[in-house]
Amino acid sequence: MAVPKKRTGKAAQAKRRANWKGNVPETTICTNCGATVLTHTVCTECGMYKGKQVLKKTASAQTSTDVE
Repeated sequence: MAVPKKRTGKAAQAKRRANWKGNVPETTICTNCGATVLTHTVCTECGMYKGKQVLKKTASAQTSTDVE
């Protein structure tokens, strides 16, 4: 079984870990309502995916932010 002879130094660890880079998720624009949507996901604004209605959006859910 392979066992390291010496500890890895902090500089070597930091150099190895520095190669990880985060990326920004890909987004597209909904063809139905124009909202920004993650790729390959259902639009949360209108419920459309690839030109088909997948989710039913009720009128009460859309107007729930209009509290007077």
